[in-house]
Amino acid sequence: MSEYWSEIVNFLSSEKLWGVTRAIIVIIVGLVIAKLASSGLGKIASKKIDPHRAMILKRGSYYLILILFLVTALHQLGFNLSVLLGAAGIFSVAIGFASQTSASNLISGLFLVAERPFTVGDVIRVGTTTGEVLSIDPLSVKLRTFDNLFVRIPNESLIKSEVTTLTRFPIRRADLLVGVAYKEDLKKVRAILEEVADKNPLCLEEPKPRYIFQGFGDSSLDIQFSVWAKRENFLDLKNNIYDEIKIAFDEQGVEIPFPHVSLYTGSVTEPFPIKSTDDTPSDQS
Repeated sequence: MSEYWSEIVNFLSSEKLWGVTRAIIVIIVGLVIAKLASSGLGKIASKKIDPHRAMILKRGSYYLILILFLVTALHQLGFNLSVLLGAAGIFSVAIGFASQTSASNLISGLFLVAERPFTVGDVIRVGTTTGEVLSIDPLSVKLRTFDNLFVRIPNESLIKSEVTTLTRFPIRRADLLVGVAYKEDLKKVRAILEEVADKNPLCLEEPKPRYIFQGFGDSSLDIQFSVWAKRENFLDLKNNIYDEIKIAFDEQGVEIPFPHVSLYTGSVTEPFPIKSTDDTPSDQS
């Protein structure tokens, strides 16, 4: 029994115990310093740069400080750092070959950070997916769609795809497609559309609304009427102004035609006459 006690006493008085104790203290201090330093740096950076870069700076500083303290703790435990760094290098090469896709996403993420085509809070469209950017992480971008779905898009896909940022500029243009009957006076139609835009409080006076005659359609005269609105009012304007155009056309007697087909004989402009007859045979008895 005395041998066990002597071994315990020897261990408690040995350099190994003090090395373990110092390593634990170094790790605890490192966690506290890394947390405080990264939080303070993040608060300062958020006032000068965008939230996405501030978040990356905060995370990077946290892990960098923590790694420095972990290396110091390993040194206190007696590890040979040169051997450890060599093993880490071999391990990194093996991981690199095994995770080429992740490496590609990581490099693509660095390009996204440098190029800044969008930031956290922007609304973007990638292919058929449209949503608000929740986060821009090293491997992927997270979106929340308008029907409240969570979508993760790898950074490599974003670099290779066409990305449309819908909230990049403060104003947007709404292109309204309108069709009127061939009998209508286009000058009158244009005046009605401009009056509707002038009365709508969401339409901007500058840039001015633009009237474009698109051509002769199958059943109508096709018109594009483009109006501008602030970014936050875009959807409300596009929903409301169609109702206002319909009401104004009805009040002014302007016909919005439905698709129809007329038959002609080919030699004159008169429609080909069509007569409906009752072919039901009568009873012969």
